[in-house]
Amino acid sequence: MAVDRQLPTGTATFLFTDIENSTRSVQALGTERWQDVLTDHARIIRAAAGANGGVEVRTEGDSFFYVFPLAPAAVEAAVEAQRRIGTHTFPHGATVRVRMGMHTGAATVAPGESGTDYVGFDVHRAARIAASGHGGQILVSEATRGLIDRSLPADVTLRDLGEHHLKDLARPERIHQVVAPGLADRFPPLRTLDAIPNNFPTQLTSFIGRRHEIDEGLRLLAATRLLTLTGPGGTGKTRLALQVGAEAAGEFPGGAYWVPLATIRDPDLVGAEIATTLGLPDNGDRPMRDRLVERVRDRKALLVLDNFEQVIAAGPFVADLLRECPLLKIIVSSRTALRVYGEQELPVPPLGLPDLAHLPPIASLSQFEAVRLFIERAANVKPDFQVTNENAPAVAQICTMLDGLPLAIELAAARIKILTPAAMLERLEQGLGMLAGGARDLPARQQTLRGAIGWSYDLLDEGLRRVFERLSVFAGGGELPEIEPVVACGDLGVELIDGLATLVDQSLLRQRDVAGVPRFLMLQTIREYAADRLAERPDRREVERRHAEAYLAFADRTGPKMSGAQDVSQLDALEREQDNFRAALGWCVEQAETSLALRYLYALWRFWQMRGHLREGRAQADRVLALPDAASHAGEHAKALEAAGGIAYWQGDVEATKRFYRAAYDTWKELGDKHELANAAYNLSFPDSFEGQERSLLDRSAEHLTEALALFREVGDRRGVANTLWALSDNLNQRDRTDEALALLEECIGLFEELGDWFGRAWALYGKSLGLIVKRDLAGALAVQREALERFAEHRDASGVPLLLDAIALTAFTAGDRQRALRLHGAAMKLATTAGVGLPSVAIEAKQRGIAPIDLTGPDVAAGLAAGEALDMDAAIALALATEVPSRA
Repeated sequence: MAVDRQLPTGTATFLFTDIENSTRSVQALGTERWQDVLTDHARIIRAAAGANGGVEVRTEGDSFFYVFPLAPAAVEAAVEAQRRIGTHTFPHGATVRVRMGMHTGAATVAPGESGTDYVGFDVHRAARIAASGHGGQILVSEATRGLIDRSLPADVTLRDLGEHHLKDLARPERIHQVVAPGLADRFPPLRTLDAIPNNFPTQLTSFIGRRHEIDEGLRLLAATRLLTLTGPGGTGKTRLALQVGAEAAGEFPGGAYWVPLATIRDPDLVGAEIATTLGLPDNGDRPMRDRLVERVRDRKALLVLDNFEQVIAAGPFVADLLRECPLLKIIVSSRTALRVYGEQELPVPPLGLPDLAHLPPIASLSQFEAVRLFIERAANVKPDFQVTNENAPAVAQICTMLDGLPLAIELAAARIKILTPAAMLERLEQGLGMLAGGARDLPARQQTLRGAIGWSYDLLDEGLRRVFERLSVFAGGGELPEIEPVVACGDLGVELIDGLATLVDQSLLRQRDVAGVPRFLMLQTIREYAADRLAERPDRREVERRHAEAYLAFADRTGPKMSGAQDVSQLDALEREQDNFRAALGWCVEQAETSLALRYLYALWRFWQMRGHLREGRAQADRVLALPDAASHAGEHAKALEAAGGIAYWQGDVEATKRFYRAAYDTWKELGDKHELANAAYNLSFPDSFEGQERSLLDRSAEHLTEALALFREVGDRRGVANTLWALSDNLNQRDRTDEALALLEECIGLFEELGDWFGRAWALYGKSLGLIVKRDLAGALAVQREALERFAEHRDASGVPLLLDAIALTAFTAGDRQRALRLHGAAMKLATTAGVGLPSVAIEAKQRGIAPIDLTGPDVAAGLAAGEALDMDAAIALALATEVPSRA
């Protein structure tokens, strides 16, 4: 837990403590009795630290993290705490031995999960020093020693324990032990990497996050002998493999060895590389394999084989080595698994990312590993860098744009010396080119993100490269019915399913089950690389065309099902493909593929309306209709005009609605298509009915509907008939001919039920409820409103939900429940604004239907509306469904 406090900055001393073998003690005493022990332990630690000016940063279980402005005070607090622990009688006869470690360095604060927290190399250093000690021992770093040497009490001294490589693999640290009366004096060797033979390389930066993956790796390694960490280039497989190896090293007295394989391509050389790492001379008189087995067979040792992907054919050699050497364990980092018996795979995911749509407060932002890594690496090159309210959104978006890939984030953070986060984000949006100039001591393939991905790409054969490149046209991933016609064209030299499986195995492609269907997707950074490679191919445009055609076919076959019984899944399916639709439609406009673009507009407009994407739909309509030759595609252009008219109608733009619908009507009249003309006449009725102020406009609307109804009946379109009856009933309602309107609504409700059209039926119920309010049957009105709202809520219809909420608000107000009405009205207006819905509120238009509108005057209005605006959609729906009116109302 974290504690509310003002954290010191500048230079400070960090103290970490924890109880040795606490897990064993919990098992012996039981959780409840152990809690009694922890209570006494915490009281002692806090009293000693507090008396010496320590500030508690956080606790976790039996561990404490304190910071002290002065290093001598930290030592005095640790000595006092150890003395009190040594003489204290703990409950239930428990023995408590606490290890303590400290380090002095830069106290850099950043937002954390529960307030501010420290970040940076020095904090990790202090934690590792503490972890290397034993119960009863106090350890200090060389930096701390330099500040306390002449300030220690006369009876307190320091014992130099020499240089040690800590398990964070950073530079070696000279460690000293505090020696004082009343403290234990002799301890086993420190728990550092130096306690066992190893060649793990020193790292110059701290290891950030991955605690879950480290713990999972340690757990799996305890139960298996071959653990393979898989993932694409840049995910940090090497650092994670080394960290797991370092933390497990104490279990391998025979040594822990890192074997880098990045420079070799011949699988037959893997054994030789291992032998060289172990210092096994090549005498040439016996086979290398035999000499290697002889060296390792009786040693409990650990090998970390790094970058195994380009020597994957050596997998059987690794399996054979494990069979011959029963005490040996191996960790492998590779973009693909070895596929040998006994292997345990551990996929390495990207670092944790915030949700950009619901960005947390700045105080919680650094709980996400990707953001924390960016902050720490940026502070390494620009010590005064801090995340602020102004730059936090850009930092979060940078990390998200880079898919949480550690390599990419480190390369981006290195630019903070010359670019603000906002400027960096702008450059990143232009491509991966900015992510160059990595540390010069890294392998060339890791100095840029392109190099890391290119390393994997170069290992693919030609057929797999084509599959990889063509998959880049899928934005947000894709499913097999769309992937097959786009990718599996021409002679690939590989079966599509086999190719996808291989790319998944090699971590260039990810496979997820979404709604029970396999979906294949790329990390954005990998996709951008693949797109660059596709751009070099002569068939690029043809691949992009196939993608556009595949998703138009998907929209064409899915869209008509939106109003049917299965529409929930259909709407969700369309939502999943939003990025593909955007990419395809954007390509159609850029390439002047006018026919495809016009068809997309009509295929998607209802989805945009129902799922709250009206603003996007309007922008897309403007782009498509502005294409120079749009009008030359008469029928398709007319359908697109109808789509644009529908979008404008739901936005409340009457003039645009008239303009689009009139143009479509004129086109269909000229073309002589009765069915399309019927639909155009039906559409053209709405802007006049929408205005509704003058009887002449309602008359003109009725004329259009009468024409539409006759044509729909002539061509046998029952859904068209039902829709028109509903519109006629609305027209009658506005003329105060309520009984006639209700009769028509009963007819069209029955038709919608027969057709299985939930969408039309819900809107018919909405219209019926308004008529029932006029008739003062409030209980009946509320019943049908609830049913309609439940349908819209089930399908997350962003246009229908707010209008039904407002209709129920009107019912509540009419029944005398003013406060509920105000809250529902506020919620409805907020949700409508969010979705871009501009249709007039029922509360405003009620007077046209013979209903007293909600009274929006008075001192209670602002608070009531604000309470409603604070509700999310689900809470507003729950409030509406809980509305009740007297049964006699």
